[in-house]
Order: sequence, then structure tokens, then C-alpha cells
Amino acid sequence: MADAPAAGPRASGLALELAAAFPADLLRTADADRARYETDHRKRYHGRALAIALPRTTADVSRLLAWCNARRVGVVPQGGNTGYCGGATPDDSGTQLVLSLERMRQVRGVDAANLSMTVEAGCLLVEVQAAAAAAGCCFPLELGSAGSCQIGGNLATNAGGMNVLRYGMTRSLVLGIEAVLADGRVYEGLRALRKDNTGYDLRSLLVGSEGTLGVITAATLRLWPARRSTAMALVALPSPSAALALLGMLRSRCEDRLESFELLPRIALELVRRQIPGTAAPFAQAPPWSVVCELASAAIEPLGELLQAALADALAAGIATDAVLATSESQRLALWAVRESVPEAQRRGGPGLRHDISVPVASIPRFIEEAGAGLAHLVPNATLVGYGHLGDGNLHFNLNWFAGAAPGEVEAMELPVRRYVHDLVASYGGSFSAEHGVGQSKRDELARYGSPVGLAMMRAIKQAFDPNGIMNPGKLLAP
Repeated sequence: MADAPAAGPRASGLALELAAAFPADLLRTADADRARYETDHRKRYHGRALAIALPRTTADVSRLLAWCNARRVGVVPQGGNTGYCGGATPDDSGTQLVLSLERMRQVRGVDAANLSMTVEAGCLLVEVQAAAAAAGCCFPLELGSAGSCQIGGNLATNAGGMNVLRYGMTRSLVLGIEAVLADGRVYEGLRALRKDNTGYDLRSLLVGSEGTLGVITAATLRLWPARRSTAMALVALPSPSAALALLGMLRSRCEDRLESFELLPRIALELVRRQIPGTAAPFAQAPPWSVVCELASAAIEPLGELLQAALADALAAGIATDAVLATSESQRLALWAVRESVPEAQRRGGPGLRHDISVPVASIPRFIEEAGAGLAHLVPNATLVGYGHLGDGNLHFNLNWFAGAAPGEVEAMELPVRRYVHDLVASYGGSFSAEHGVGQSKRDELARYGSPVGLAMMRAIKQAFDPNGIMNPGKLLAP
């Protein structure tokens, strides 16, 4: 017999109704079956769900939402559960239904001539990339979690990643959306058009809404011709200002062939070397700063020569101090592994506090200097690890206690550190959430820093889409 799905009289009654209304193979109610869906990726948020629903079709999602809406049951849409902000975790009431899209993994079609493809929300990002590649195309969203995150979650959070510099956020990669609204109605917007000037952009509204307006069940995505030429390097630099100068030089020389430009401080390279065995050590001694940069083109071009010539000029001008160019695919992957291993190296290195912020690209050197000095004064026994997507202004601005922390020290410093970082970001005209979304961890930050008019507009939209407030309660917007 399955374990009791939840505690409390309301939860028990709802559980009986749910079991009577839907086939048993659509639901998971046993404690052991629910557990992995009730905790977020970072193990910071824990809840108790009424049940886990595993629909196979859009029609299943429609019936589930209509049932929940009629009974005022909260629905927590969940993709690969790889998010950092607790946006896909239920509360502990035992009355919210977690709706996992993992069974909806069909690639409905790829149209290479139109450079588009239609996929269901449960497809893993790596599966979407592979289906595009099989048709001679490229889907350029690049995330370290590609093997476990789902495209529906990428859409719901408007994910960023390594290639925003060239292709934009996930919202820019979407042509059409299919979604189920709170009352069970299906929005059928799977168009593959580049031009459709017929009113409000409902597609863009649903992307980035974090499951608070409806459940994205499928999407038509933009594709690009497959990459036929690439060139990649890890470049040693004396400072973030030099990195900014190199970015300008590469943009001028390489134009839109520049796809990625990732900034790494010395501590990041040292962390990876110490904590992740088997990763490459490109430099005998880690430089003060370095950049991972990559060029790509759909044409057969000598990009290696182009990048080498640009870096030679950067070295001659004193902008760069050293560079390692990848001369094979294995070397390319090894260099990328250094960048992609930084988050895991931080986790292994000790407790920490994380911030996903953005400021105007030109302000990054000044911001790093000012914020670094302020944090060194505020938290002298912690180490700043500020790295990330310099090309689009997004830094993962984290603190780590590598030498250990006193009991409760990290927790006690979380609010003052967050307030210092986010207030400074706001003074630079930046954002406290660049690519990870808001979820529940940053809900109060949105209330603090958001425009009052903008927040009122968001609440009005929420009310129009979800008048009973069942869609992902407690996420994004404060009650």
C-alpha cells in the first residue's frame, strides 16, 4: 500500500478525490516516490506535495489543471528541477500538486528549411540540441545542466547560459508556445513565424513567467545553421579592464562570430584544480584573470587563424599576457570543462553565498573593484569568487568560506551580504536576477527593487491569467 500522500484533513480529502478522478499511473503518492520532487536542486527548500502528477499529453495537463482550479489546489510545475531559486518546490502544506513534465518528451517535428523545431516541454536540453543537429541545424542554448534540465523549465525561467552574447536569452529563441492556463484551457500558439504583428506578445509573456501564469507544454524554437567552424581559447589577463578591452577587440575583429566570453578570476582556476581531479591546468601558474572565448560560424572559415591573429595583437598591446588555443575538439572540451566546473568546485570548497547579478557591460570592472572592496570589509574571512558571462554583463558573484565558518556564521551574514550586493547592483542600474529567475528565494528582492508600476502591471496580468491563484503559489510575486 502507498504511504499516506499528505497530512491534515484537507489534504487527505483532496488525495481521495484526486485518486478517484485520475488513473493511478498518472500519479505518484508514496513518500519514496514523491521525495525527489519535493526538494530543490540546492537542497535549500523542502516541501510536501499532495501528489506528483506525471501527464503524458497536453490533454492530461488540461484535465489536471481544470480539476485543481475548481478546488483551489495549488499547482507547482516542475521541469528537470535544476533551478537555483526554489521555483519548482511545493510548500509544506501537503495540498499542492507537483506537475512534472518529464513524460512529455516528444520532438514533434524539425523543419530545417524554416530553421525551426517543435518539442514538448519535458525534452532534455541535450535532446533538443541532438535533434536539431541530426537535421543539420543548431539550437544554441548552452547550459552546464543540459543533460538534466528540461526545455520547458528553460522557457519558464527564461534561462541564459554561455551564448547569450550572440543569441540572446531563451525568450529570443522561441517562435511559438503551447500552454495550458489555470482553468484548463489550452493556448495553441505553436506558430513558426518570424513576423506576426497581431497584438500582445503572449508567447514572450509566458516565457519567463516561472509557472505562475500557466504550464508550458510545447514550444516552437528557432534554429540556426549548424556550426561548421569553431575556434576557442583561454586567455590570461591582468585585470577585468583588460578583459573588457579584449571583448571590444574581438567584437571589432570577429563581429558576430563571437559566441562566448566568460570571465574567470584566479581563485576560480585554483579551485577547479584543487577540487575537480582530472581537469586541465592550462597555465603553469593561474593568472590574475582569464577569459574563455569562442568563435563559431556556419561557413567553413579559418576561425583559428582569425582568433590567433586577434590574440597576437592583444598580447602585443599588453591587453593579454598569455593564451592557450584549442587545436582539437578534445582540447576545446577540456578548456570548457574548466569553466563549467567552477560551480561544483565552489560547492566542494566550502559553504558560501551566491548572487546572480548583472550590470551594464562597461561597468563591470568598476563594479568588481567596488564590490570586492566592500565585501572584503563586510566579510573579511570569506573569499569572493566573481565569474561568469562578461560578454552580456552577467556575473555569478559568490562568497565562499574556504577555511570553514563558525556555526551559523554563513546564515547570519546572508541578509547583510545580499543587501550590500543588491543595493550596489541597483545603484549601477543592474539586476539582482540576471538569468536564474526569482522563484521563492528572490521574491522579496523583486518586491524591494521592482518598479511599483511594473509590479502592479505584473499583478494585474497574474489576476487575469490565474484569478484563483493556483499557479505556482508563493513564487515570483510576494502575496
